[in-house]
Amino acid sequence: MNIEKQIEFDKVKAIWADLAVTDWAKEKIMETSLIFSENELRKQLRDTTNARCLIEKLGTPPLQNISEMKEILLIAQKGDCLTPYQLERVEKVLVAIKRLKDYLEKGKTYNNSLAYYEENLDAVNELREEICVKIRNGAVDDHASKELWQIRNQIIKCEEQMKQKAEQVMRSNKECMSDNYCTLRNGRVCIPVKKEYKLKISGSVIDKSSTGSTLFIEPAGAAKHYEELQLLKISEENEVYRILYTLSAMVTASSLALHENLLMIEKLDFILSKGKLSIDMDATEPAINTERRIIFSDARHPLMDRNIAVPLQFDIGRKVRGIIITGPNTGGKTVAIKTVMLNCIMAQCGLHVTCKNADICMNSAYLCDIGDGQNLSENLSTFSAHITNVLEVISEVNKDSFVILDELGSGTDPTEGMGIAIAILEELRKSGAIFLVTTHYPEVKEYADKEEDIVNARMTFDKETLSPTYQMVIGEAGESCAFYIADRLGMPSEMLKVAICAAYGEDAVDSYQFRNAERTIVKRNTPKISKTKKTKSSADFSTKYRIGDSVMVYPEKKIGIVCAPINEKGVLRVQLPNKKIWINHKRVKLHVAATELYPEDYDFSIIFETVENRKKRHDMQRKYTDDVVVESTE
Repeated sequence: MNIEKQIEFDKVKAIWADLAVTDWAKEKIMETSLIFSENELRKQLRDTTNARCLIEKLGTPPLQNISEMKEILLIAQKGDCLTPYQLERVEKVLVAIKRLKDYLEKGKTYNNSLAYYEENLDAVNELREEICVKIRNGAVDDHASKELWQIRNQIIKCEEQMKQKAEQVMRSNKECMSDNYCTLRNGRVCIPVKKEYKLKISGSVIDKSSTGSTLFIEPAGAAKHYEELQLLKISEENEVYRILYTLSAMVTASSLALHENLLMIEKLDFILSKGKLSIDMDATEPAINTERRIIFSDARHPLMDRNIAVPLQFDIGRKVRGIIITGPNTGGKTVAIKTVMLNCIMAQCGLHVTCKNADICMNSAYLCDIGDGQNLSENLSTFSAHITNVLEVISEVNKDSFVILDELGSGTDPTEGMGIAIAILEELRKSGAIFLVTTHYPEVKEYADKEEDIVNARMTFDKETLSPTYQMVIGEAGESCAFYIADRLGMPSEMLKVAICAAYGEDAVDSYQFRNAERTIVKRNTPKISKTKKTKSSADFSTKYRIGDSVMVYPEKKIGIVCAPINEKGVLRVQLPNKKIWINHKRVKLHVAATELYPEDYDFSIIFETVENRKKRHDMQRKYTDDVVVESTE
């Protein structure tokens, strides 16, 4: 089971990690686990207290991320030349180290033991000053060496001479120029010459315009200075590399001291981040014991708003090893047990706790079962998940464990769940562990009353506002208040009577005072379902009118005889005087049925077919024929 996630210690770690500066400290924070050495735990708690005091007295410490510095040291140790940018990063870290030394030096005046880590830091002043003088704005400074200063001055003079030569040629040959300025092309000073005057200007063609009408020519006089300029730039580059290699060698020579500095910065960052967390959460240093007692005064959940959270008073371990917490839903039972365990875990990780005062015992294991644990992918029901977690808890529990179980025995038949709950509690009691359990079973409350080292506790509830007060009262059993809450929220008295009778019997109904005995549920208007109207099938129409029926056709009110029954579209064929028509059955009304007009087995083809068609049908019944029966469409 993931205890950190269930108790929300992972969220506390995330907040804590955000307060750290270095990557190493952030990783160490996320990997922080319980401390089982009493001496080590007391030291870690002292460090947290000293860190908080130091920050409160001197403000935020001057720390910075040093991941890039580690990479630069590796490059230098390989013998590679560091770039001006990398050397500036080294200088910035050295400046930060000097500031951190000064920060810790001030802390000594408060007799803060954490401040004496200053003696383990070496600001390497010589290296810092050397880089500061020779590297500026991401480049080697002109004054880094006397030779570099002279070379760069010569370069400036050479460039000026090249420009002057070009301008002199332009002034002498104005009519040949397409413009009145010189320009740089491929690092050479060029003048814009009209194409037709190419041969008049002495020099080399370096480039041409997009149209080809202008040629960019380097004057012959400027070319001699260009060659000199290239030699000067080679000298400059050599001198720059000499300076960079010299500084890189100095970094390599100081790599051991720098490496020790980085380790100390990371260590201090981790320690100081605990102090920052203590300040942000308004926490205090807990007392640590090994006598199996936990006492909290004004405890609150670290992740809850301190202006909203109601302080929790808690005491266990001196005579009592188990507490059974009861009370209404949303009464704060789960928050209460999480608050206790989360503060205990924080303390055993060397952190301050969110309490006014705290005395916390060291525990060998923190075990819990919180939430329904339902997992569809693993086919686990709520009850199955609870039992799986509880069995894991029981397999690990011992006298030095701290256990919390939420909604013990829930998720199954109440009678059987109650029995399982008591069996689990008996096993925990025998183990000697400290445990907190929330439940609604009255039988479990009775069990707690019988056992000497187990007590009941209840979470108080404001019946007027229907809101929890988050106050725990140890020594008293709580009630669920389910009927009271349902009554206040508007459940009709008739429904409540049925519920009370089912729970406690008919006699209990008379003793209950209903807020409004006449209340009923008012039905609200809800959308109605619109159903598709069913249409009659052709089978339903087939018996309505038969061939030979005398019918009246509306609105003309003409009398006709049905010569074809109703089809699937609700249309039938009627023989009128001199013609046959197709008509919807809704426009027809039965006048006289065929059974009253004609004898049984009467051949209606005599009426509705011509003599010619009747003859053809007769022939078709006797032999093969090419004749075709033509139906009238009138």
